[in-house]
Amino acid sequence: MEQRLENKKIIVTGASSGIGERIAWHIAKNGGIPILVARSTEKMQKQCNEIRQTFNSSCYYYTADLTHQDELLQMTDVLLREHSKIDGLINNAGMGKFELVEEMSLKEVVLMFQLNVLSLMQFTKKLLPHFQQNQQAHIVNIGSQAGKISTPKSAAYAATKHAVIGYSNSLRMEVAKDHIYVTTVNLGPVDTNFFAQADPSGMYQKNVRKYMLNPDHVARKLMKYLFKRKREINMPWWMEIGSKFYHISPGLMEKLLEKQFSKK
Repeated sequence: MEQRLENKKIIVTGASSGIGERIAWHIAKNGGIPILVARSTEKMQKQCNEIRQTFNSSCYYYTADLTHQDELLQMTDVLLREHSKIDGLINNAGMGKFELVEEMSLKEVVLMFQLNVLSLMQFTKKLLPHFQQNQQAHIVNIGSQAGKISTPKSAAYAATKHAVIGYSNSLRMEVAKDHIYVTTVNLGPVDTNFFAQADPSGMYQKNVRKYMLNPDHVARKLMKYLFKRKREINMPWWMEIGSKFYHISPGLMEKLLEKQFSKK
């Protein structure tokens, strides 16, 4: 087995459930050392215990609500003091809310931007000098296919993911000289508890159930590209083809896919 992850310390935000939980598990399975960041101390403690018992691997966790800047910065200071070398950062923490623009509150919009965009930028900026000093790292930002194709009821969420992709593309060029890789992972709907908040009615989940990605499959796919130069990972493949056609002819695609776009 390839040893790219052997003893590499990799931070995973939003690690207490869903995609983040599976990513942390597969990091340990492939010889890496996951560093979990999330709000739920109890869940992360349980995860680390399971990882240690299953893989005889080290595992660390740090509790912080990333929507609170003070908590984020304090947690990062502690993390950097306790680890002399960190090799990777997977910015996975995120949330969504599917509502019409006229119905969505500004408070919900601000919260989404704080978690999906600003905390990602703040955490990355805080860790960047450490990565630059070591002259090696991989930063993975979990974007979304929504960041490439906006649909009804996802204006604010899509805007956050547009921002993540744009930020990642600029950062990739800036840090190439420091031997730091930057990858965005753009996903369609994934079968996680994300939709409990994004779509409490359950209608969207019901409509796209057969298209949903398995979080374990997403995590395994990501493992193939960690510490390799990879601009984007796009899943599912057919949705990425749709996004390419959309950028060539957005008006036509919106007309052809009007029914599909309105499933929320």
